Amino acid sequence: MLASYALIIRRSAAVTAAAAAVMVLISALTGGGKGALGALLGTALVAIFFAISVVAVARAAKISPQAMMITALSTYLIKILLLLFFVVRFANTTAFSARLFGLSALVAILVWSGSQVVWSLRLKTPYVEPYGEG
Repeated sequence: MLASYALIIRRSAAVTAAAAAVMVLISALTGGGKGALGALLGTALVAIFFAISVVAVARAAKISPQAMMITALSTYLIKILLLLFFVVRFANTTAFSARLFGLSALVAILVWSGSQVVWSLRLKTPYVEPYGEG
């Protein structure tokens, strides 16, 4: 299971990186330097969040499926709270475009999550190994 999970992570990261590059380009064209900086910061924040989750869940998977689920849910809750903190903290900043920051973060989150679902369905790896015949 961990080998197929690593493949899903690598493919999702590649798709998300491509989407992030497109968002930075669009943000640079629409918002200039501040737009590009906002897009870079938004996608970097999402990349850091998901990297932490991947490492935490992978370590918990070595312990038990229950630990893996608790870790996944805990990191999800922490990421949502931290994202809320960053959005509130930088809502009125003039250093970068807060709108393009949020939009780029949202696009990166949706692309990452969607690509994980798509790659998981394409692998068709069973979650339960058959115990034995008859």
